[in-house]
Amino acid sequence: METTIEVRDVHKRFGSVRALDGMEFTVPPGQVTGFVGPNGAGKSTTMRVILGLDRPDAGTALVGGRRYQELRTPFTHIGALLDAAAVQPARTARHHLLWLAHSQGLRAGRVDEVLRQVGLRDAADRRAGGFSLGMRQRLGIAGALLGDPPAVMLDEPFNGLDPDGLRWMRGFLATLAGEGRAVLVSSHLMGELQDTADHVIVVGRGRVVADTSVRELLESVSRGQVTLRTSARADAMTVLARAGATVSSTAPGTVTVTGLPAERVVSLLAGHGVPFAEVAAHRASLEEAYMELTRDAVQFHGILPEEGGR
Repeated sequence: METTIEVRDVHKRFGSVRALDGMEFTVPPGQVTGFVGPNGAGKSTTMRVILGLDRPDAGTALVGGRRYQELRTPFTHIGALLDAAAVQPARTARHHLLWLAHSQGLRAGRVDEVLRQVGLRDAADRRAGGFSLGMRQRLGIAGALLGDPPAVMLDEPFNGLDPDGLRWMRGFLATLAGEGRAVLVSSHLMGELQDTADHVIVVGRGRVVADTSVRELLESVSRGQVTLRTSARADAMTVLARAGATVSSTAPGTVTVTGLPAERVVSLLAGHGVPFAEVAAHRASLEEAYMELTRDAVQFHGILPEEGGR
């Protein structure tokens, strides 16, 4: 069942716009891989290339070692959700899925199985045009699962989900990966990916800028920083600086320490009689890491109200 998604040195232009500039990464089976980047970074184009919807100018994208166009029954190799609105509104959820199943030669009984899997069994005979965005997301995911594929690719699957739906989605993606599937998830909701993805691919300006585990990425951005709260800020900064730390005052009564672990900070302060209320190792968020990595790759910058004037 194990299948790998591979993107190999893919280049793509649309007129004068360079959408992909050597995009290259691998999505292995058995884990959730997050796929993040600013608008215009090439995420959607990459996913379309993987599905054969856009033809690359150079390079190749493979699913299980073959191009999508070479797959006789593609739904049994990779399932994808790129646009939750891509459904005929007059069709019921069941009829939409039956049409997809028929187009791939899949058994009709699979339709009720995936409807139950995504929690839409009670809405199976309702017209899709009356569905909320969250329900359309679930319907699109049901379509992606029709062929029971070993690889799944989802674009912004968290959009439109309520808190219960978000919790379900996190568990659902973990289950897919636990079954040995390769799972690629594009999302702008960093908090959801941080709690869901094992690995993350960060892209900017059509190429990969980071390809690492979420844990390693957060550790690298955290840089061993420690936050200290103390009523003797000047004394604390002097003691810690003499021990080789880099210290800065970020707010009244708060000191940021780099270069010493939290345990060493506590030992030094206690040994010199410097009072402190809290010492905590700083743990960066995925959003913080993302913002740092893509700072120079953002193409469209807005202006805050106070910056724009009147």
